[in-house]
Amino acid sequence: MAESLHDFMKVGIIHFMAFPQCGGGDGPIAETFRTLALDPFFDVIEVTQVKDPAARKQVRAIAEQARVDIPFGAQPILLGGKLDLNSPDVAARQKAIDAIKAAIDEAAELESDALAVLSGPVTEDRGAAMGRLVDSLKQLCAYGKPKGIRIVLETFDQVPYGKNCLIGPTEDAVKVSEAVREEYPDFGLLLDLSHLPLLAESSKHAIKAAGKHLVHVHIGNCAMDDASHPAYGDNHPRFGAPGTRNDVPELVQFLMVLLDSGFLRRDERRIVSFEVKPMAGEDAEAVVAGSKRTLIEAWRRLEQEGHLAAILAAAMTV
Repeated sequence: MAESLHDFMKVGIIHFMAFPQCGGGDGPIAETFRTLALDPFFDVIEVTQVKDPAARKQVRAIAEQARVDIPFGAQPILLGGKLDLNSPDVAARQKAIDAIKAAIDEAAELESDALAVLSGPVTEDRGAAMGRLVDSLKQLCAYGKPKGIRIVLETFDQVPYGKNCLIGPTEDAVKVSEAVREEYPDFGLLLDLSHLPLLAESSKHAIKAAGKHLVHVHIGNCAMDDASHPAYGDNHPRFGAPGTRNDVPELVQFLMVLLDSGFLRRDERRIVSFEVKPMAGEDAEAVVAGSKRTLIEAWRRLEQEGHLAAILAAAMTV
C-alpha cells in the first residue's frame, strides 16, 4: 500500500518567496496568500511582515478558515534592513533585537507559533560573535515565550555571492542551539536544502550534525556555477532549472536522510516547506505547481526503489 507523504510531514510553502513582490510587507498579500490557502496540498504557509493591519486581519481570517498554520519568517526584515543579531556594535545589535521583537508582536497577532531568524554576517571575531548571537537569541526567546512563539535559527551560506552569514556551518549552528537551549529548550534549527550546496554540506552530514536540534526544514534549489545565472547565489530558483544544483534526485536523498534520522515520522508530522522563487518572466503559480510535482515524484521514487519500506521496517525493529 502506498504511503502518503502527508502522513509523514506537514507540507508548507513560503508565501513571500513564491510571491516575492510581497516580501517587503506590501503588495497583494491577502490575495496571493488566499491562492495558496485554497490548495489542500499545503498544511502550512510561512509568512513575513504584513504592514497593512487590514491585510493582516484578512490573512489571519483566511488561515483560520482554510485550516493552515502560518509560521513567521523574519529573515526578510533582517536582510532588508541590514540588521545584525551578532553585531559588535551595541546600538546596531539592539536595533536588530528590537526589530525582531516587533516582528514577534506581529506574529502573535497572526497567531503564529514560531518565528525564524538568521545570523548576521561573518566577522573576524567568530567566537565572540557567536556569543553575541546567543545572547540576542535568548532575549528573543524570552520575549516570544509568553506569547506562545518559539524562535528558530536558519543556517545560511558563507560565500561572498550569497548571504555570507556567521551561521553558517551546521556544527556552529548546533553550538549556538546548545547554548540557547540551556534556558529555552524549545529553540531549534532550520535547515534548507537550497543552502547545502552553498555550504558544501551533504544532506547526510547536515541532518546528522543537526540531530535533535533540527525542528524545521525548507526544500529548494540554488545556482552557484555560473555568475551570469539569473538566480546566482542564494535566490531559490525552481527545482531543475538549467544551471542549478537541486532536482528530484537531490530531494530524494534529502528526504531519505530525514526519514532515516527520524525527523520525518508518522507520529509527529513536522514542517517541510518549499522555498522557491520565480525567476524573471516565470509564472509564480506554475513554479508552485512544479514544486509540488517535484516532491510527489521524489516521494514516489523513495517508494519505488524500496527506500521508504526499508526505513519503516528498520524503525519497527527499534
